[in-house]
Amino acid sequence: MADARTKIAELDPVWSRILEEAEDAVQAEPLLGGLVHSSILHHATLERALAYRVSLKLASGEMSEQILREIADEGYNTDPALGAAARADIVAVYERDPACHRLLQPLLYFKGFQAVQAYRLGHWLWEQGRHDLAYFIQMRVSEVYGVDIHPAARIGRGIMIDHAHSIVVGETAVVGDNVSMLHSVTLGGTGKEDHDRHPKIGDGVLIGAGAKVLGNIEIGACTRIAAGSVVLENVPPKKTVAGVPARIVGEAGCSQPATSMDQLFLSKT
Repeated sequence: MADARTKIAELDPVWSRILEEAEDAVQAEPLLGGLVHSSILHHATLERALAYRVSLKLASGEMSEQILREIADEGYNTDPALGAAARADIVAVYERDPACHRLLQPLLYFKGFQAVQAYRLGHWLWEQGRHDLAYFIQMRVSEVYGVDIHPAARIGRGIMIDHAHSIVVGETAVVGDNVSMLHSVTLGGTGKEDHDRHPKIGDGVLIGAGAKVLGNIEIGACTRIAAGSVVLENVPPKKTVAGVPARIVGEAGCSQPATSMDQLFLSKT
C-alpha cells in the first residue's frame, strides 16, 4: 500500500493529498467513516470520486444514481480535461477561500465546487450534442445547489465560487481561467435576444457578491467588480468598477485580484 501511495503521489499529488486528509478525517471523527470511505477512500482516482459524488447528489426519482454515475464515468474517461479542470478548481478553492483548510473539503462539503464539476459534465454532454441530457443536469444542479449555469456556457479552469448561492450564468457567457466570484452573481442578458447576448469574463477577474454583469460585453483580465454592482459596458483590463450602473473607480489594486480576493477599494479622498 505504501508503494502504491508513493506512485499516486508522483503522478497525482492532489489526489494523494486528499487521500491522506481523508484518512486523518476518519481517525479524528469516526462517525464520518462511512461518508469518507464511500466518497473518497473507496475510489482509485479523483475522477471516480467526483463521478460518485455528483451522481449521488443529482440523483432523483426521474434519473437514478446508477445512470448518472455511468454518464459521469463516460465523461471523465472520454475527456481528460474534465479531471484536469477539477484539480485546478479544487486547488483554487483551497488557495483562495480562508474557510477551506483541506483539499477534501470542496469535494465533500462545498456546493460551489460540486456545482461547477456537475456543470462541466453537462457542458461535455452539450458538446457531444446530447442537449436534453445536458438540460437535465442543469435543472438538477439548480435544484440541488442553487446554481444555474447553462450547459452551453464556456467556463475556464481554476474557478472558485464562494458560498455559491443564486449564481446564474447564461447560455452564451464565457468565463476565463482563474476567475473568482461570490454568491448571487449573475452573468446575464438584457432582453429577449437569441444570439450572442451574455458577458465575456477575462482571466483572473474577481466578481463580488450580488454583482450583475449584463449583455454581450467584455470584462478585461484581472479586473475587480465590486459587490452589488451592475455592469452594462465593457471594462478594460486591471480596473476596479463599482456602482449602479458600474463605473471605473480605480485600478485593480493588484496583479491578480481573483487570487488575492481583496474586495476593498480605498478612496484617496
